[in-house]
Amino acid sequence: MESKRQQKFSRLIQKELAEVFQRETTHLFGGAYISVSTVRVSPDLGMARIYLSVMLAPNKEELLQELRVNTKTIRHHLAQRIKSQVRIIPELVFYLDDSAEYAAHIDKLFDGIEIPPEDKDYDTDDYIEDIDNK
Repeated sequence: MESKRQQKFSRLIQKELAEVFQRETTHLFGGAYISVSTVRVSPDLGMARIYLSVMLAPNKEELLQELRVNTKTIRHHLAQRIKSQVRIIPELVFYLDDSAEYAAHIDKLFDGIEIPPEDKDYDTDDYIEDIDNK
């Protein structure tokens, strides 16, 4: 369970990183649309795990590697935005958020389930009467 302080810090980083990806570092990632879905911060606020949702990228793994190479630049842009609000600029660790793909996979599994039609001859009232009479 994250403390209020961690949650507040996470929201700040999420908001500011979204701005960084939208406005300042678009040239680094070839026009891919990057959104920050979740930020988890360590209790000492020294490390932030950032989960990203990526669209319009031909290869998400390559983009993730490019993000990791440019972490220093991204952290610098983040620092310029939040330096007056925080003491520590956290180390950034990027991960791909695959929850959307996972949800689509689960939906596909549910769509594939065959549910047999209800048996019209089966009367639940008769079954209950049989149980009551025993």
